[in-house]
Amino acid sequence: KMENGVRPAENRRCFGFSRRHSLFLLLVLGVVLFVYCTNIRDPKETVSSRVTKKTLETQTGQRTAAPYVSPGPYLVEYPYEYHFTINEELKCKQEKPFVVLMVQVAPRNRAHRDVIRNSWGSEKLANNQVVALFFLLGMQTGDDAEQVHQQLLQESKEHHDLIQGDFVDCYKNLTIKTMVMLEWLNSYCSSAAYAMKIDSDMFLNVPNLVNLLLKAPRTNYMTGLVAHGAAVLRDPKSKWFLPQEIFSESIYPPYALGLGYILSLDLTKKLIEASRHIKPLYIEDVYLGLCMRHLGIRPTDPPSYSFHVFPLSYSRCAYSKIIATTCPENMDRVWIWREFKKPGPHC
Repeated sequence: KMENGVRPAENRRCFGFSRRHSLFLLLVLGVVLFVYCTNIRDPKETVSSRVTKKTLETQTGQRTAAPYVSPGPYLVEYPYEYHFTINEELKCKQEKPFVVLMVQVAPRNRAHRDVIRNSWGSEKLANNQVVALFFLLGMQTGDDAEQVHQQLLQESKEHHDLIQGDFVDCYKNLTIKTMVMLEWLNSYCSSAAYAMKIDSDMFLNVPNLVNLLLKAPRTNYMTGLVAHGAAVLRDPKSKWFLPQEIFSESIYPPYALGLGYILSLDLTKKLIEASRHIKPLYIEDVYLGLCMRHLGIRPTDPPSYSFHVFPLSYSRCAYSKIIATTCPENMDRVWIWREFKKPGPHC
């Protein structure tokens, strides 16, 4: 019997061939789609997110995202491998300074940097010793972060005195800022004899600083306004509050106040190593004091009345006897420095 002019056996062979053909084509298409889909990147995954994503290798070889664990409000992320987004790698090799002044300042605070550049920061030679100046800052956050970074790049081209690390610049991260400073000094300025960390609202008598250092030890030396027997503050309302579970001792070891302290350059490497054994407290000067205690080194008290934590009223005589003092916000530090540098006796 014929069906539509085709014998039944031939009809079955035709439909059988077509069905096998279709299954084969579907199989090939499925393989192609699988290969294609498994090689497509997640469109939401940018280069930045891939670079910054932390990964762990499991025992099976599978890569899984490392969960971020916050250190909490009283500790910071250190040790950690921070990098420099703005740097002056060769300046110390070229200038060969005796002492390096490291001013910690906020990225946005161009005004403080210019005040220092136009006052005590302009003194590049004191008592025949070379003095180098750098401003240390972290990364700006917020809507204007990119604009601030571009301004910093331009400022760096103009002055060649900015060092920027890739940590968030904020009060809580001062310990990170200080440790990054020590890492930079150890990597790029280890030939200097001394470094001074100083806040941006300070007045510095550079010749008196150099005179002190010409007579100071070259190793294991740190000085500044040293706090002895400072109590650990347990009041949660305090800016420097530390709970007992974070730091159980009631008294801090001696430490140089963060407004301005000096250290011999051999200490940079030693403090970096000591930091790997000390819980990273957010109070940076206390943290350095703990690192110094770990090293078995006590900070040295400076000459009497040479450092002032409270602003010292200006007079030529008074400022001729100090090394550093804080300044009130309304003080014209550029005018004071120019008046102080005028010829004639100070007292």
